[in-house]
Amino acid sequence: MSYVFLVVVFVYIIQIVNIFQLPSNINLFKGDKKNIDILFPFTLDVLQTKDKILQIENNNDQLNLMARNSYKLNTEKEGKTNIKIKLLGLVPVKTMEVNIVNRIKLYPGGHSIGVKINTDGVLIVAISKIEGKDGKTYIPSKEAGIEVGDSILEINDIKIKDSYHVIELLNNIGNNEVKLKIRRDGKEFTTNIKPIKSKEDDSYRIGLWVRDKTAGIGTLTFYHPETKKFAALGHGISDIDTGKLMSISDGEILEATISSIEQGKKGHPGELRGMFFESQNLLGKIDKNTTFGIYGKMTKEFKNPFFEEPIPIALQHEIKEGKAYILSTIDGKEIKKFDVEIVKLESQLNIESKSMVIKVTDKELLSKTGGIVQGMSGSPIIQDGKIVGAITHVFVNEPTKGYGLYIEWMLEQAELINNEIGKEKMRKSPCFFFFML
Repeated sequence: MSYVFLVVVFVYIIQIVNIFQLPSNINLFKGDKKNIDILFPFTLDVLQTKDKILQIENNNDQLNLMARNSYKLNTEKEGKTNIKIKLLGLVPVKTMEVNIVNRIKLYPGGHSIGVKINTDGVLIVAISKIEGKDGKTYIPSKEAGIEVGDSILEINDIKIKDSYHVIELLNNIGNNEVKLKIRRDGKEFTTNIKPIKSKEDDSYRIGLWVRDKTAGIGTLTFYHPETKKFAALGHGISDIDTGKLMSISDGEILEATISSIEQGKKGHPGELRGMFFESQNLLGKIDKNTTFGIYGKMTKEFKNPFFEEPIPIALQHEIKEGKAYILSTIDGKEIKKFDVEIVKLESQLNIESKSMVIKVTDKELLSKTGGIVQGMSGSPIIQDGKIVGAITHVFVNEPTKGYGLYIEWMLEQAELINNEIGKEKMRKSPCFFFFML
């Protein structure tokens, strides 16, 4: 008897943990239906508004100690409401806000794009020793508490433009102590450092290698016609040396042409090689670099040869394992459809990068690339006429497979869902720059 009691207690402890792990916000489309299963003695209630935008159906006629009660959420109108999970129908233990929106429609991408960004300040990629005029060795940056991956934002309260600007300021200041404003992991602080006059070239240095820009090739994911917003890559742009997500001041996406392919093999990811010209064919401005892609606004009219009108997106509970296809460019500027299979879906309560596992089944794509290669990141995944996500990463030891990110998460990053209701490293091109200071 005591054993049965312990099992029951254990089951309810797990249920309580699961309830508190439920998201605080749920996005649903008008006319959508969603099931939520809750174990007795917990129940689900909706806080009804006057216009009753959400209805709840309980499919269980009677409740018993181990019953799993299935509640169906029927969305009626746009708006917001709250649902409460209660203990024995009396004590509230969890509140979830339900956002009901019109189904969002997007133009799928698949275009090969050149990506160029300028960092906010300069990014520190290495710390080095300096031999002074006196023959002694100094590491002033280390003594000042500076670390690789930090960004220098200001010198003596002057905002940094680029690496050349840092060199100019240091040499104007000479051997006087300077104040640096530093950003580390999203937090800012100041530190003081005294430049050392280098024996090598008589210039003043603080013992740092820095980078102020980077560029590469990727794939456009979507375009939202009402707001002109776009998303691409499905993963953030990280510095190749530090692995840190790059904090950007501005950036651009440009038309790119794929010139060659390095096939992916086990243990060695392939890549698309392309080219673009910085002064021509500007498509849009980047204003956001996140772990889940880059985002901004288009400055040029958008066209996709496969779609004359935007198509709807699917939330994660609408996606199923099985056949789908991606749009990508692997030769020149021609966008093509390639068959894939969604082999695994993750139930994600909050935004995460590895939402689903994709397997390439298209014979042409397999023969030309070996599967998923760098440069294809951001390729939209389409299933049953809806955009469901974007390719983000390749399995290094199995290039026919890779990860996809739910389109729902990208919409949140682009602040499109909010508008409607109210770290892989990027493949580097030869166009990167760093300077010794």
